[in-house]
Amino acid sequence: MPERRRGAALEQALLDAAWEELTDTGYARFTMDAVVRRAGTSPPVLYRRWSDRDELVRAAIVHTLEKHRLDVPDTGSLRGDVLALMREINATRVQFVTLMTVHLAGYYQETGTGPGDLRTTGREKGLDVLFDRAIDRGEAQPERLTERIRTLPFDLLRHEILTTFAPVPDHVLEEIVDTVFLPLVR
Repeated sequence: MPERRRGAALEQALLDAAWEELTDTGYARFTMDAVVRRAGTSPPVLYRRWSDRDELVRAAIVHTLEKHRLDVPDTGSLRGDVLALMREINATRVQFVTLMTVHLAGYYQETGTGPGDLRTTGREKGLDVLFDRAIDRGEAQPERLTERIRTLPFDLLRHEILTTFAPVPDHVLEEIVDTVFLPLVR
């Protein structure tokens, strides 16, 4: 008989099951009952933690983002750091970005949220470190690093991914950084 899961191990198993169900069936067919079956648990165990499927979907997304958080590069330059991070996203996250958009369109519509509302995963803290280092090196002016400018290269990367459903060529990444982003922060 398998050992009974409790606490953090149980919550992780539930969130992993929810993510697997979401990626296998999409948001439209995602149900609490399906997650219960996949996790091998009972409805009260799930409903004690999340009262409805939207709460569970959001928790599963945030859990998955946390679990697969990328390290913030330190190449010694703002250009190098942003390109390194974009290249890592491009190499490892195309399927994830596509899935998040396609499978979660119904979720965003029903809840009135968007992908930006899920930015509670510590990504901003990592980007803050990246941009603080650039400011300290004199590569960027702090007053020019608005929230929109900070996320711009990554928003453009996401746009490129979603228009092709494929990794973005490296020369496009360099063009985003060199001709769009860096002139805005200097």
